[in-house]
Amino acid sequence: MTDTDDEERDAEGLTYAETGVDIEASEDATAALLEAFGSDLRTEYAGLLDIGDRYLALATDGVGTKLLVAEAIEDFSTIGIDCIAMNVNDLVAAGVEPVAFVDYLAIDEPDEELTNGIGEGLAVGLEQADLTMLGGETAVMPEVVKGFDLAGTCVGLAGKDEIFDGEAKVGDALVGFPSNGIHSNGLTLAREAVTRDYEYADEFPLDPEKTIGEELLRPTRIYTDLLEPMRDHEVRAAAHVTGGGWTNLLRMGECEYVIDDPLPAQPVFEFVQAEGDVTDAEMHRTFNMGTGFVVALPEDRAEELAAATNGQVIGHVADGDTVEIRGLSLS
Repeated sequence: MTDTDDEERDAEGLTYAETGVDIEASEDATAALLEAFGSDLRTEYAGLLDIGDRYLALATDGVGTKLLVAEAIEDFSTIGIDCIAMNVNDLVAAGVEPVAFVDYLAIDEPDEELTNGIGEGLAVGLEQADLTMLGGETAVMPEVVKGFDLAGTCVGLAGKDEIFDGEAKVGDALVGFPSNGIHSNGLTLAREAVTRDYEYADEFPLDPEKTIGEELLRPTRIYTDLLEPMRDHEVRAAAHVTGGGWTNLLRMGECEYVIDDPLPAQPVFEFVQAEGDVTDAEMHRTFNMGTGFVVALPEDRAEELAAATNGQVIGHVADGDTVEIRGLSLS
């Protein structure tokens, strides 16, 4: 590669949309789908069904292109945890206790190593989330699927007074909880960035004890342990920081979310940003940047919640309609 090629590449920083994932277009498509059948979702993260004295809640999600990293290094032992986490964390963000799970695996051909590895991860995720597996489906569809895809659906229950209001209030404090790395969003951008000059099997430059592939595969943290403390400390709204990065905080209501003491971002984000020449704004609109879950609650309860968990007071809620973090204004 010539110096001119390097200069041209460096002048063109990666964005999530350019790698094939346009968050805004995806949200518009989802809204159109819901409008088509008149869905009336009761929360930002889960659908609720009134069953009398309680709500039955459902959430469904997959692992995304993180699967391609697992396939590339032939390590399928953690993606089952991701599948569990991406579903249960959405229920927790609504104030719902996850109780049962089903998975769906679509593959182009039977592969015992693959299915065993996925099963191992699912078992770990179920234990961490204290869930029951009710069943699942493995579909062999060589004419539809190239490789494999993994998704799941989680059911939860909540008393009618246990669902979070979903609306932060001006003056509330914000408590953040650490992520475990990239989790399961933004991998299309991350993969494109790190494979410009590296292979997944290469040593991760910022932690020689791991390969790049292993670092990208760190499983999504499961936040079910936060549910009881959040209820005890009068949490009003919660945000699972997934697709859309820090703009997920806007799902807690039309306010300004001022992050003046953010949790540190893990080294993997520095690596992705440098290798892809990604802007600060794009990083924060794509990735969790070290914080996987954020809640809004009365200011006088925030320190207590942080002390009862592994959280940290990271900011406050003001009047406005943006997320202010690290000198950025996101909307």
